[in-house]
Amino acid sequence: MNRENIVLRRLGEEDFVSKFDCGDEDLNDFIFGDAMLYFKVRLATTYILEDKSTNDTIGYFSLAHDRISLTDFPSNSAYNRFRKQFFAQGKMFKSYPALKICRLATDKKYRGEGIGKMMVNMIIASYQSDNKAGCRFITVDAYADALPFYYKMGFLPLSSEDENSPTRLLYFDLENIK
Repeated sequence: MNRENIVLRRLGEEDFVSKFDCGDEDLNDFIFGDAMLYFKVRLATTYILEDKSTNDTIGYFSLAHDRISLTDFPSNSAYNRFRKQFFAQGKMFKSYPALKICRLATDKKYRGEGIGKMMVNMIIASYQSDNKAGCRFITVDAYADALPFYYKMGFLPLSSEDENSPTRLLYFDLENIK
């Protein structure tokens, strides 16, 4: 795969993806049907990576607004420890703005080529360079088998409450990279 042929494109409500298989039925179903509906009703925006030379959909990610909230923590003191780690001198809010990676998937044919890392780095870079609405964190409800990938990318667990769950709430601090 020649990376010069890769383009990122926002998926609109009239667009469709004809061929994609990441091996996960839920993620495949989303890109084939729900992504356009979510865009239309403004719940999430999906971006696809395409190979211009083959018209293959290599991968996709879906984004929505989120927050890290007092209710995400097992106790007020756990939330206060988190808050003080980032905002020691700041005003205490009940939540802090975040961007959520709703879905992220790579076609099976392109696994092991750094596509997932490329997509996460694109998301991080876009919010570091053009943070239009004030957003400090990126969150993701990561599948248990995807945890090593997100940990390697610098995401951290928000709490220990979901340690043995099928998904785990992780966060990335956009101030980590300057």
